[in-house]
Amino acid sequence: MADRYRPKSAIQRRREGNPSKTAIKEGVVIPRAILAEPDWSEVFKSSPDPAVESANVRCRDVASTEWRRVVPVLEVTAGIGAVDDATVKDLCVCVARIDQAERDLSERGLMVTAERGTVKNGAATIATQYRTQLARYIRELGLSPSARTAITAPESDDDDSDIWD
Repeated sequence: MADRYRPKSAIQRRREGNPSKTAIKEGVVIPRAILAEPDWSEVFKSSPDPAVESANVRCRDVASTEWRRVVPVLEVTAGIGAVDDATVKDLCVCVARIDQAERDLSERGLMVTAERGTVKNGAATIATQYRTQLARYIRELGLSPSARTAITAPESDDDDSDIWD
């Protein structure tokens, strides 16, 4: 089901028809770019505490893996540009933090003992908040099956792709 709050792209409106005959806005076209992977040690800084440092090392690895998994797909499907760098970087941070929260839940459990007795592990709330943000990034970048139906692939620059040549 289409998201009724998001406008359709100009190409999609032309393809599906424009019965209202309203003007079709082309939207903003950004120059395509090949994004360079950020230095994850700047995001997940080193810590003198061994427990924090091991978590940060794992976050760097998870974020880097996610970057290498997602960026090549986005370069082809969405035609991302340099302006999208921060969004993709934040998506990778979300994935790394969700992994960190899930590891904490696995190690300490859903309920933990605190000053006032047994309480819900705060990592559960953190994971939920990061998942909400991750869902937004997935939708915005077209990384889910339903989101992919709402975007159109950028046109190729190849002159050889025309079947009539």
